[in-house]
Amino acid sequence: MTTIIATSGGFVPGIRNQIAYGPLIHYAVSRSGVVGRAPKICHISTASGDQRYWQANLDMAAKDAGYLCSHLNLFPMPNVGDIEAFLGEHDVIWVGGGSVANLLALWRLHGLDAIMKRLWLGGTVLGGVSAGSICWHVGGTTDSFGPDLKVVNNGLGFLPYSNGVHYNSEAQRRPMFQEAIRTGQLPEGYATDDGVGVLYVGIKFEAALSEVNGRFAYKVSKVGDQVTEETIEPEQLTNSR
Repeated sequence: MTTIIATSGGFVPGIRNQIAYGPLIHYAVSRSGVVGRAPKICHISTASGDQRYWQANLDMAAKDAGYLCSHLNLFPMPNVGDIEAFLGEHDVIWVGGGSVANLLALWRLHGLDAIMKRLWLGGTVLGGVSAGSICWHVGGTTDSFGPDLKVVNNGLGFLPYSNGVHYNSEAQRRPMFQEAIRTGQLPEGYATDDGVGVLYVGIKFEAALSEVNGRFAYKVSKVGDQVTEETIEPEQLTNSR
């Protein structure tokens, strides 16, 4: 089944290492249905410039989880000859945060927009955090252009909704997301507090998921000239694996 897990979370503080995989990433791996072997996860850090030190942290987090981890880098050039074949070897593709505007520009330049759609339709689980959440949607709010948030509405559009991230932790996010929907800059959509994700099967919202107690997801819609916000109680992912 076509699956996307769009989140404002996924990583938690590690015990021996800086970070560890949180329940949202473990859930994404479980959706791939892998049995009898180590799951293969590919991290894509385009939005933060393919920083190698951060990828080292991801490698350690994957090792601790018992997963096989790879990276697709676009800086300074693609690190593999056949991007689609390389990504197709993985069960889960997890996209990191940073600048969603830069991510979208570079992905289109290298043909990843079309590649990702084929992989998604072929059953690869797609997921990510922040920029790696917004990118699958029509758009959302972003700090890609500076500390004052702006609307980006040229997302990949696999999902016909807008996406709001860090809804509880960054003061500009909620009012700007609602105003963009009210004015028609963005279609109706789903937002997530930090530590919360949204599961889509096909293009249908399936469930909200949380790795932090007391956090929520939200459906934000336009009704007439007003915006309505529906709080969605998430399923609590209490197990680390």
